[in-house]
Amino acid sequence: MARVVATIRIMPQSPDIDLDSIEKESREKIKSFSGSKEMKSEQEPIAFGLKALKITFVMDESKGSPDALEEDLRSIEGVNSVETIDVRRAVG
Repeated sequence: MARVVATIRIMPQSPDIDLDSIEKESREKIKSFSGSKEMKSEQEPIAFGLKALKITFVMDESKGSPDALEEDLRSIEGVNSVETIDVRRAVG
């Protein structure tokens, strides 16, 4: 099976939420789901001081949809919403 690169956007409940703690817990959950340590994260300014956390990671295509991972990430304290914004096959 091929490898895919997926990007998930995590929105905090407010600008006061510590994105670093959400990122740390999210990385652990993603690593557990995908079995891969290959990840990149960035904070994306939204509005009025609110920032979204975008995490791009590699997973095996046989895992199917990252819907189960989204549900797991929503359970993190301080997370308002989780959305998969991009999934594409890795080249190479």
